[in-house]
Amino acid sequence: MLAVAAPAYTPNRTDVWRGRQRLASAIATLSTGHAELDAALPGGGWPIGALIEVLAAPAGIGELRLFFPVLARLAAESRRIVMVAPPHPPYAPALAEAGIAPGRVLVVHPETAQDAMWSAEQCLGSGALGATLCWLRQGDERALRRLQLAAERGAMLALAFRPMEAAREFSPAALRISLTPERDGATRVEILKCRGSLGYQQTLRLAAVA
Repeated sequence: MLAVAAPAYTPNRTDVWRGRQRLASAIATLSTGHAELDAALPGGGWPIGALIEVLAAPAGIGELRLFFPVLARLAAESRRIVMVAPPHPPYAPALAEAGIAPGRVLVVHPETAQDAMWSAEQCLGSGALGATLCWLRQGDERALRRLQLAAERGAMLALAFRPMEAAREFSPAALRISLTPERDGATRVEILKCRGSLGYQQTLRLAAVA
């Protein structure tokens, strides 16, 4: 399990130079709850109103735990969290332990990949939620661009989980990261692309807790 601490739910200022972040982000952000990750991301946290693409190898390595701190804060603010087509049913006790009230989470199980993409786009563009998380079995550049545009309209935390093989494809996502488990239980986080910092890449190692 990743070490997670409840973040302060305060969108970071985007007009201040932050050293290693290179260029200031042009969009609002929320703290990730991981100090080293906040320091590495332009704007100091997860971008809001912009698609975040998460590549995991393999799927189901616990990639959702990386986002527990910000999801807990959104739930505490009575914001709804929608999960579209998760590969496994969310484990309610784990959510509750992380501070995410299961009652704030809605799970959508579309029958087809096309239905999943449509559902994610509708949720992202609604503007009525705190976060939309979707697991995409397939999706081309055009489909992902529609999700990016919907995320901009909805102004919420927008997460799209995809297989690692998708790293070979172009992505219109504002932020693209990959997650890989290590033998000691830690997670390797690679920032592959981030809006506001042209050519900026970085690798971090988030330790697990006993």
